[in-house]
Amino acid sequence: MDDDTDDTRDTDSAAHTGSTGSATSGSAATSGSAPPSGSPTRPDAAELLALAVEVTTAAARLAATRRAEGVEVADTKSSVVDVVTRTDREVETFLRERLAELRPGDGFYGEEGEPDGSSTGLTWVVDPIDGTVNFLYGIPQWAVSVAVVEGGPDPLTWTALAACVANPLSGEVFTASRGGGAWLGETRLAPSAPASLGESLFATGFSYESERRVEQAAVLGRLIGQVRDLRRLGAASLDLCAVAAGRLDVYAERGLKPWDHAAGVLIAQEAGVQVHGEAGAAPSGALVVASAPSVARAADELLARSEF
Repeated sequence: MDDDTDDTRDTDSAAHTGSTGSATSGSAATSGSAPPSGSPTRPDAAELLALAVEVTTAAARLAATRRAEGVEVADTKSSVVDVVTRTDREVETFLRERLAELRPGDGFYGEEGEPDGSSTGLTWVVDPIDGTVNFLYGIPQWAVSVAVVEGGPDPLTWTALAACVANPLSGEVFTASRGGGAWLGETRLAPSAPASLGESLFATGFSYESERRVEQAAVLGRLIGQVRDLRRLGAASLDLCAVAAGRLDVYAERGLKPWDHAAGVLIAQEAGVQVHGEAGAAPSGALVVASAPSVARAADELLARSEF
């Protein structure tokens, strides 16, 4: 299982700085003011978390405003059902420009544009709207997801330092910093403790490719009788936060992009969820599994038997 937290840990209060704002309020963190001209100094995890909360909640407010005004599909990507809205692009541009002001020299890796290289060793990994189909249909299960990682945009090698996932329609802001725990507002997160897989709520996602979805449905048919029930909620970042909050017991998905899971994985890890990828490697597009510790081994065995 992936458990690469730092030996040096911030205090809870320091790491939690800035994580109390609502995604719909104007109370975003303000400690991330623009640094002086020239290369910025290397911030600690608490400072990075404050910046993440500031930009994520502001972006979430923008996205909610645009959703209220109406949605326009701008393009499709991997398939006709893999849509991009104009709001996706506008929110990502906002995040790119704001982070360039606050942290000049940091890299930027978002869903909708080309990545920017880093001269500081830090990269911001951004999903402007995770759950775009939910956003399109008016289903209130979507979020802005932002993480800052040490290293390049490769989840197999990066070290996530701070993360924020904001759902502006529920008003929930999930946060984490490395060594500082995971939080929902002022509440520290911890996973559930189901006694067995039969009492565990399992969540997953489906591919945008119709043929792959048929294969995935067959796999789920092999495991549905061995868990409490299945959920497909449509936003990986929120699924991972739900495991962190004890609302789900197991989440597993293949084919995610780095921006889909960068923030959610750190939040789950810092909550105490057991998170891993393929064959025990770091979570990546090959596989992301997040389980409550009490059923983690059993979940892995079930996934293997089901040929997930």
